[in-house]
Amino acid sequence: MSERLLEKLTTIVGVNAIITDADALAPHLTDWRGRYRGDALAVVKPNSTEQVAAIVKLCAESGTAIVPQGGNTSLCGASVPSEKSNAIVLNLTRMNKIRAIDLDNNTITVEAGCVLAQLQQIAHDHQKLFPLSLAAEGSCTIGGNLSTNAGGTAVLRYGNTRELTLGLEVVLPSGEVWSGLRGLRKDNTGYDLKQLFIGAEGTLGIITAAVMKLFPQPKSNATAFVGLTSPSQALKLFNQLRANCAERLTGFELISRVCLDFVLRHIPNTVDPLATPYPWYVLVELSESAASLNAGDMLEQELGVALEQSAAVDAVAAKSTAQGRALWALRENISEAQRFEGASIKHDISVPISAVPEFVTRASAALAAAFHGIRIVAFGHMGDGNLHFNVSRPLAQSDTEFFAQAHRISEIVHDLVHAMNGSISAEHGLGQLKREEIIRYKSKLELDLMRAVKRAWDPLGVMNPGKVI
Repeated sequence: MSERLLEKLTTIVGVNAIITDADALAPHLTDWRGRYRGDALAVVKPNSTEQVAAIVKLCAESGTAIVPQGGNTSLCGASVPSEKSNAIVLNLTRMNKIRAIDLDNNTITVEAGCVLAQLQQIAHDHQKLFPLSLAAEGSCTIGGNLSTNAGGTAVLRYGNTRELTLGLEVVLPSGEVWSGLRGLRKDNTGYDLKQLFIGAEGTLGIITAAVMKLFPQPKSNATAFVGLTSPSQALKLFNQLRANCAERLTGFELISRVCLDFVLRHIPNTVDPLATPYPWYVLVELSESAASLNAGDMLEQELGVALEQSAAVDAVAAKSTAQGRALWALRENISEAQRFEGASIKHDISVPISAVPEFVTRASAALAAAFHGIRIVAFGHMGDGNLHFNVSRPLAQSDTEFFAQAHRISEIVHDLVHAMNGSISAEHGLGQLKREEIIRYKSKLELDLMRAVKRAWDPLGVMNPGKVI
């Protein structure tokens, strides 16, 4: 059966767009973290929605599972198949066209395989802004961003990927194509079907194209690195900036000293921005769309107020674009630097913004009491309540010994998140990593509703099986 299937798939996409060689398959079968390694009959690379529809219809007829894949930057194993799988990997990176740009409507219609950085650049070339920004933007694709409802550093002002999306084109598990590529801000004609596919991690259908919002390019930007005594002080600073700068506050990233030490130790050409070390920092960014106002002047004024009112203890503002990029590089290289410190257990959590200081205090204390020498690597998007509350192994412990404690470590963190009305996955999704764990935190009713949607839309269970639900 598999030979006949491969022959038919080759007929659809051509011999050069299907991979079966073991060495060539390998990069598509392992996730970015190297945590999951799966099996597949082939990687198939369509170049059009029509080809995707033909592939899905063929797989539906044969009962073959499909794992959608873009840049394969998933942090929860959503973009790779499971072990001993007879699935195909449907890689959409050849579908990278810009279908339309409507500057008056402030929209761009793109195919799912378009790399995020490419989309950002095309928007910039048309004097517009596409604000979604995250560390993997040079390789992640818009289809993957949609499938995980990606967040990133500008959610505070512009929202998650969901808020940036006006319309979708989706190939359903039957092979039918739902065309919802409407660039409308208002469309109240029944269920908003696109919302089910955003964040579904490919379990309900294959997103092939999307209409995304564009925004005016900021006329000025300003970045500062601020030294703090605690997350509570960070919350005080956040409230001040939010009240006085409103929507101009684009980024507010919390960083612990442990994170900065890791970056300075392992990432070349990095420099401590402040002469004195502090337990906590925030990276602040303001952006101003009006030519008559200057974000730099506003930030300087607000930092002065913060120092006077004990909302900060030290600060440095970037004096150039290059200095601003250097400050952002400190934040963006935390995950890479942590890899050099041995095994780590990562938590992508969210709680109400007001609860961030309490969560950090209680979670850190609980882990320190339970695991001697554990290192808390806490950083993230405090402005929207999303922290990457990671844990690195004690220096005296081996990776194997540390990973043996992973379940209990995550249980402590996630139980506290749940008790504080938070989420155990703020922007990375569930994938394989949290598929079973979410059962502990969602009600039976929620799970039953999710399963009912899955059964109704994918009755054969061929769409990215073993993920989410």
